[in-house]
Amino acid sequence: MNKIIDSSTAAGLIRDDDTVIWTTAGLSGFAEAVAIALERRFLETGAPRDLTVAHSCGCGDGKSRGMNHLGHAGLVKRLISGHTGQAPRMGELIRENRVEGYLLPQGVLAHLWRHIAGKKPGVISKVGLGTFVDPRLEGGKANAAEEELVKLVELEGEEWLLYRTFPVDVAVIRATTADERGNLSMEREALLLEQLSMAQAAKNSGGIVIAQVEYLATQGSLHPKQVKVPGDLVDYVVVAEPEHHMQTITTTYNPALSGDLRMPLGGIKPLPLDPRKVIARRAAMELVPGGIVNLGIGMPEGVSSVAAEEGVSDLMTLTTELGTYGGVPASGGDFATSYNAEAIIDHGYQFDFYDGGGLDVCFLGLAQTDHEGNLNVSKFGDKVVGPGGFINISQNARKVVFCGTFTNGGELAIEDGRLAIRQEGHRRKFVQRVDQITFSGRYAQETGKPVLFVTERCVFELIDGEITLTEIAPGLDVERDILAAMDFVPRIASELREMPAALFQPRWGGLREHLHATEH
Repeated sequence: MNKIIDSSTAAGLIRDDDTVIWTTAGLSGFAEAVAIALERRFLETGAPRDLTVAHSCGCGDGKSRGMNHLGHAGLVKRLISGHTGQAPRMGELIRENRVEGYLLPQGVLAHLWRHIAGKKPGVISKVGLGTFVDPRLEGGKANAAEEELVKLVELEGEEWLLYRTFPVDVAVIRATTADERGNLSMEREALLLEQLSMAQAAKNSGGIVIAQVEYLATQGSLHPKQVKVPGDLVDYVVVAEPEHHMQTITTTYNPALSGDLRMPLGGIKPLPLDPRKVIARRAAMELVPGGIVNLGIGMPEGVSSVAAEEGVSDLMTLTTELGTYGGVPASGGDFATSYNAEAIIDHGYQFDFYDGGGLDVCFLGLAQTDHEGNLNVSKFGDKVVGPGGFINISQNARKVVFCGTFTNGGELAIEDGRLAIRQEGHRRKFVQRVDQITFSGRYAQETGKPVLFVTERCVFELIDGEITLTEIAPGLDVERDILAAMDFVPRIASELREMPAALFQPRWGGLREHLHATEH
């Protein structure tokens, strides 16, 4: 059987009302050529219609690529995803209730495909308890969607969430090379994702598997240990042009991201002395020597820079939720990949480790926070973006450090070793009630997890179910500089400490000594 077809033929295999699942992480692992052909077919013919589309990670470039190709009313009926922030067209359809939206934890979806393949009723997990995906709150619904995809169950006297499985009609996956039988290898891919699990899910549902690749090889020429998806699980192969087979959102191909060489990084450029660096320095004090670490996007990325500048990178292993170990996690359009990684494992296997408490500490972004320690990073007003891996990571890491500026939009500077607040921020982060619960402070307290909130002005800890002010920057006044910019009055520790003054100096040099002291 000749499995090689063009992208237009592949798009023609997708029928009205099909459930179509896609591998993706930004544009990594995404079959862009197939998505373009599917969009073109719909705009020219009006078919297919009313698809259910599912993917675990964010998918797109924030503009027109990725899942934005499918952002047309009528083409998609339902989206089940971990994140929509990179697909604004799809996000707008969800906001307008023109597409049913379900936003579920990324790690749960990464596991769901395996459970579909095994004909299991669903993923049973504690991930999501007490958050917006808990059916006692919102059940993961992003709009007026009505079907219940998440169910609260009791097993052995404990509460769990059951994330229901569903049949898959089409899996659209990606690899680097296919041989004539459809065996797939992934040598130039930056991530392994869920290709095998998705293919198995589709085949055991009676569906089809479409694989996009860059290269073709003769039958039997691929080393069997390099084959990530057996040809018996692949029905069709589409060979894409390089511009539609991006390694990441911004990179066509970098061998240091796929492990094909180790590039000289020349050292990570130190951050300038500003509030972000102060936050990163104070957060880095929570690193665990010998620990396994996850750094979120944005402000937490500064922890890696500080660790390198302070010469302590060798004391920890940085990981990403997409499966990389070691090296230097990439940022920007390459986020979720790593330069010079020591190992790259499948997405679902990484979340097995994360969900089981394998992370010693995680550093995640600080957005809306309330007095109970609840955090919201998934919904702001009527704009929904989803949790990504935030719920899995924050709920199961042994220690959680949220990092961010105290308010949004302020004008701050470091002057003479002190923080200067030149203009207060226009949007408060510490609010009476978060718009949506992405992290449950109550659940964290029940499980005894240490939780810190690190800002440039102060540090809070979650103590006995309340946000508690434990540290303040040198020279600041609690009433004027902290409480006046909050919507609630936090508990104030009886022994309020001053943040280390050295954090506000051009040179610090004290992190290694601090971390060694915490070992004993």
